[in-house]
Amino acid sequence: MAHPSLLLALSPATLRPTLQPRIRTWALATGLAMVTVLSACADADTADADTEEWRSLEVTASAYNSLPEQTHPDHPDVAAWGDDLVPGLKAIAVSRDLAAEGLTRGTEVRIEGLPGTWTVLDRMHSRWTRSIDLYMGIDVAAAREWGRQEVTIRWKVPSDP
Repeated sequence: MAHPSLLLALSPATLRPTLQPRIRTWALATGLAMVTVLSACADADTADADTEEWRSLEVTASAYNSLPEQTHPDHPDVAAWGDDLVPGLKAIAVSRDLAAEGLTRGTEVRIEGLPGTWTVLDRMHSRWTRSIDLYMGIDVAAAREWGRQEVTIRWKVPSDP
């Protein structure tokens, strides 16, 4: 058991007057630190937004399937950069001229009239320009129904620092 004088020294009545200013100082310092951290996070988000530019372009969009007669006979479900294509994946192939526009492997793209975000994972044959190909798994009917359409695509391009 603690000594009675020690218990008296640690009682709330004894601690309150001496600790209140310290607690207030600690709370104020903690609050300021939180504001500083949150402000820095907001600045970082703004900096990211300032370094990225949204681009848009009208392209011809067709559709393709992972079938040997449409891709590669030996590995129809492997994209140009080695990514595995599986039904349900929102992937697109882009014509080679679009790489200069910033549409490189892994770029996320929004396609007018379609929900969600699509990812550049494949390249088209060099004969195609200003075109994209929507990956539609093995659903040939859906690809035929899509046909060829003129669409506007949008993507973020990091600007030079």
